[in-house]
Amino acid sequence: MSEIALPLFLSLLIPLALVGMALINTGLSRSRNAAHSVLSSLCAAAVAVLAFVVVGSAISGVAGQPAHTIQIAGKDWGWSGGGQLFSHSFRASDTHGLLTLIFQLFAVSMAVQIPVASGAERWRLTATCLSTAFLAALLFPYADYWIWGGGFLSQLGSSYGLGSGAIDAGGAGVVQVTGGLTALVMAWLLGPRQGKFTADGIPTAMPGHNAVIVLAGSLMALLGWIGLTSAGAVLYYNADSGQVLAAVINIVVAASGGTISALLTTRTRFGKPDASLTANGWVCGLVAVSAGAPFLKIPEALMIGLAAGVIVVFAIEVVELRMHVDDPAGAISVHGVGGIWGLLAAGMFVDRDAAVSGQFLAQLIAVGTLLGFVIPLAYSANYLINRFVPQRVDAAGERQGMDLYELGAGAYPEFVTHREDFLRR
Repeated sequence: MSEIALPLFLSLLIPLALVGMALINTGLSRSRNAAHSVLSSLCAAAVAVLAFVVVGSAISGVAGQPAHTIQIAGKDWGWSGGGQLFSHSFRASDTHGLLTLIFQLFAVSMAVQIPVASGAERWRLTATCLSTAFLAALLFPYADYWIWGGGFLSQLGSSYGLGSGAIDAGGAGVVQVTGGLTALVMAWLLGPRQGKFTADGIPTAMPGHNAVIVLAGSLMALLGWIGLTSAGAVLYYNADSGQVLAAVINIVVAASGGTISALLTTRTRFGKPDASLTANGWVCGLVAVSAGAPFLKIPEALMIGLAAGVIVVFAIEVVELRMHVDDPAGAISVHGVGGIWGLLAAGMFVDRDAAVSGQFLAQLIAVGTLLGFVIPLAYSANYLINRFVPQRVDAAGERQGMDLYELGAGAYPEFVTHREDFLRR
């Protein structure tokens, strides 16, 4: 029973990360889109669970169970799990399989929150659900199987002597990079919000409506990340109690480092600390350390977190100023760029077996695989969806606000939610 209790308890903490991410996304949106933002997060989680149960779990599979493989140069490459649709492969007697499924359901629900953040204030709810179904049914499950389920990225160690194969205890790649790259695709396809860029391409500030909600969501996300990373370490890497405790410490240390470095970076560059960017530094620290948290020393976790806080500030600037991509919550930088840094950092610092080299190369291959897999498929699928169900709300709906336009009621009916419209007169 004790073998079930720990991973189950840790997995049940993960929904707190979903709540935290939903609050962050909402707080960084304008008030006339607040209810729509939270509802989009809730619907995305619900659709993700159903899509994964029906289709995704068959692809993800469980390590040690039958899988689909191909032979390349005499080596077996696992490319897909061999499960059945509607999760028929899972049996009540297979407690490890059921624990894995519970973990996967929460992990995929977390991944789909990231594109919701990048599409805020302009992404129709129906289109959000369709896009989420594709992410949960295909993109996430393949990444899951390749890294967590015994697929070819996890086999890089045994097949080619590259360290221990791709290491990703807490989903920096499977959850964060997959979600972050999909968020990049959605921001490209949807285009910027009205008024975000001037005629010269200079981004204008569109502050969120509630920094308190953003900061509270960041604190709540901490517990969810502890659950995600620690449960993943137990289920996929057989982490012992000492490594679980090390993961908790390293997660807290990295988040703290990311917060302080983001605060100092914004204060140095802008003269005063920026609350939303500092919150992003906290979350980016969580993202970056999650790949290797159970296997890191405390100073290494601190270095990863400190670097993440600096990286996220500059990454957000590059996404807006150089790429001209409108990402209201900074999700592409926090989760996509932060997750890539986390995977590479695990290759630099994690040393599970001193006699084996090549860990960094294994992590680099994992990053390249996710980039080459997620971006083209996510773009193609969402472009096709857009041909039948327009992804973006029309101009009138965006001006009115997603709350009134799609839901018929605002989140704050007793307050003015179009302040900037009055200020322009």
